[in-house]
Amino acid sequence: MSETQAFDRESMEYDVVIVGAGPAGLSAAIRLKQLGGDDISVVVLEKGSEVGAHILSGAVLDPAGLNRLMPDWKEKGAPVTTKVKADKLHLLGPAGAMPLPTVLMPPLMHNHGNYIVSMANVCRWMAEQAESLGVEVFPGMSCSGLVYGDKGQVKGVIAGEFGISKDGTKGEAYEPGMELHGKYVLLSEGARGSLSQIVRKKYDLESDCEPGKFGLGMKEVWEIKPENHREGEVLHTAGWPLGFKQGGGSFLYHAENNQVYLGYIVDLNYKNPHLYPYAEFQRWKHHPSIKSILEGGKRIAYGARVVTKGGFQSIPKTCFPGGALLGCSAGLVNLPRIKGNHNAMHSGIEAAEAAYTAIKAGRSGDELVAYHMALMNGEVGKDLKPVRNVAPLSGRFGQLLGGIMLGGPDMWVNTVFKFNPIGGLLNLFKLKLSTTLSHKKDDAASIEPAGKHKKIDYPKPDGVISFDRLTNVSFTNTNHGEEQPSHLKLIDASIPIDVNLPEFDEPAQRYCPAGVYEVLRDDDGSNPRFNINAQNCIHCKTCDIKDPSRNIVWTVPEGGGGPNYPNM
Repeated sequence: MSETQAFDRESMEYDVVIVGAGPAGLSAAIRLKQLGGDDISVVVLEKGSEVGAHILSGAVLDPAGLNRLMPDWKEKGAPVTTKVKADKLHLLGPAGAMPLPTVLMPPLMHNHGNYIVSMANVCRWMAEQAESLGVEVFPGMSCSGLVYGDKGQVKGVIAGEFGISKDGTKGEAYEPGMELHGKYVLLSEGARGSLSQIVRKKYDLESDCEPGKFGLGMKEVWEIKPENHREGEVLHTAGWPLGFKQGGGSFLYHAENNQVYLGYIVDLNYKNPHLYPYAEFQRWKHHPSIKSILEGGKRIAYGARVVTKGGFQSIPKTCFPGGALLGCSAGLVNLPRIKGNHNAMHSGIEAAEAAYTAIKAGRSGDELVAYHMALMNGEVGKDLKPVRNVAPLSGRFGQLLGGIMLGGPDMWVNTVFKFNPIGGLLNLFKLKLSTTLSHKKDDAASIEPAGKHKKIDYPKPDGVISFDRLTNVSFTNTNHGEEQPSHLKLIDASIPIDVNLPEFDEPAQRYCPAGVYEVLRDDDGSNPRFNINAQNCIHCKTCDIKDPSRNIVWTVPEGGGGPNYPNM
């Protein structure tokens, strides 16, 4: 039976159904076909209008996963060509920058051998490789529900449902979609995927892990003056404007063709509800060391997406009856390295090998325990274990003391001696025999009442270096059908005005990087009411994470809706 209301739908049978055409899902599809060829049927369903339309990443790519998946990727023409030539980390003050010697950073932090890429274009190329092997790739297909078997296992998804009216009824052009069934269903939806959230709760996958932690990553692509461009240079900054008590930081990557990829990540564990992440990003661009690069250039793209940052201890059980969680759906980003694409590819490979072995043995619908073990003990575990204390240290002591001064030595010692001393030392004070620190609480619980914090005075955008939200949203090419219902659901419609506004000054007005949420008032300031501009939503998922009352649920809109990123 399906999770949604019973409806007569056609169904199609596959060996493996994959939700999400990101690096994890496409790696799984390619590896399955490498193993099984024409003897195994694989379908990939992507909610974006095309593969890559919803992909947003920095990105400096560690090619380890790609090397493992396709050792001949260079010969196959992968859009992975800009090698990192210079690697810089600066601590920013309001008017100056202090470079940190890269020799002080643990070897795992170095970017030698990595590439500056557009992951949207990498995924488009990967989809071509998958299709050449016989994988069926269907973009514009939102998966709105799960289909369960007789034993309670996931046996498929509902995809391609169109034509539901704003009032929730089925319109004249209603199409019920199809059920796509598989022996296994692999969920690679990215961070905070809607189906992934369902299976996490249904199968209690988070019972033995720490709370998930997230950051909001905002990115722009600029074309700059040739004299300001240094192809292959990677710059990360910490400090101003957030300061060192709040976690977050920036990246600026010099890609090819006089383009730079620049962005800002604000950790969503912030306490002050007046904090405005988008405005922090725009203010950062006015720092003299950043503004000097951008002057005379033009912004050509904008986007935003949440980033998983909980690390090793926040990984849930990644297998469930009938399927598995892949990539950022499982939370596999290495926070201090600011990298997750290589781990997404590793997870896709591991899931494919476990699913193929099970299918060849005549199994279906059970738990792919071998996948979970390979993930935790293989390449992904080896990448995430040494850095597992950086996020909780930063959260407790701030970015400078916790993330850099304590997290750095913790990573260094683990690199040499294979244990984390800072975590062990701090836990000894609490009589815990563990070298792994906990996160304590999720990001929604971190926010504090507005009365405990001062409002922040943000400068107005100048329209040259910095821009207002709605102007930038126009550069995401976002579109949603006007007649469909809002995919942003309030559990209780009264909470934004009755609870969040008086207690937290309704932070949804500020944490959304697309201006989706507004508090409207009459001319005299009375009669506040909560307004949701769902058409502006760029699918970042911040609201599903940071709402202090946990009152907003992000669900998938019709297929093809949302941003249409050309080269993020």
